[in-house]
Amino acid sequence: MKNIEALIDDGGEITIGAIGSIQCAATAADDHNALAMLVRREGETLNALLKRLDKAIAKFYEDGTVIDEINDPAE
Repeated sequence: MKNIEALIDDGGEITIGAIGSIQCAATAADDHNALAMLVRREGETLNALLKRLDKAIAKFYEDGTVIDEINDPAE
C-alpha cells in the first residue's frame, strides 16, 4: 500500500471507523485536502477497504480526483 505509506510519510493521515450514521469508513487527507472518503461495503474485509483507499489516493495523486462515497454516494 505504497500510496498510503507515501501520504503518511508526507505528514498526511488516514482514519478508519464510524462517521455519523456510517458504521465504517476510511478517509485519507493531507494538510490541505481530503483525498478520499470511502464507505466500507457489505462483506468487504478491512484489507480490501485499505486496498481501495490506496487506489483512491493514487487517483488523487494522478489527476486530483477525490473519491467521496460519504457525501456523494453515487461514487
